[in-house]
Formats: sequence, structure tokens, C-alpha cells
Amino acid sequence: MTERPLTAYKVLTAEQMATLERDGCFQGAPVDLADGYVHLSTADQLTETVDKHFAGQSDLHVAAVDLGSFGDSLKWEESRGGQLFPHLYGPLLLETVVAYGALERDADGRVKLPITG
Repeated sequence: MTERPLTAYKVLTAEQMATLERDGCFQGAPVDLADGYVHLSTADQLTETVDKHFAGQSDLHVAAVDLGSFGDSLKWEESRGGQLFPHLYGPLLLETVVAYGALERDADGRVKLPITG
């Protein structure tokens, strides 16, 4: 069995990031609310997630989330291409975010991960 990462990533619009900072929690984007969980991606899945679901959008942010904070509310479930994705069944709390910043890409077009302290 492959070891699961300790950190996952949430892509947020500027407005959603402001909500997370102001309220200390984020209930989810419209797609999250419709599906019943907050969609997260691993580092390896992040660029494809952005390219597929946020194409053409600007002013995006990436939050690095400590997966050890969620207990039973975090589930690994099959999604795109049979990959297992982390799904959070509950709000994303600011206290579980270990780093965040504006979405940037490297020279190869991959999304840069926010620097964790």
C-alpha cells in the first residue's frame, strides 16, 4: 500500500481565500457544496486539477492543508482516472492550513506549492 501524503492542497478564488482568512473556515466552493465535501488534491494531482477545473481563471490561491488534522472527516476516494483524492467532509479550517499563497507556476508550467514553515 502506498503511503498517503501528510499535506494536500485546495485551490481557492481570491474571494474564497478572503472568506477563509476572515471567518477562519471555508464551507466549500459551489462544486464542493454540491458534492457534499471539500475537494483537495495531492501535490502530484494539483497541476492537473488547476488545468482541468480552473482553466482561464486568474487570481487563484493555493492552500496547503495538514491532513493529520481531520481524523474521520477526511476520506480518500476514487475520482479522476481512478486516482485516490482526499475529500474533506466538513469545513476547511484556517487552523489546518500550514501555508498559502497566490497560485504561481514554474518554468515547466507546474503549479508551485506554497512554502510551508
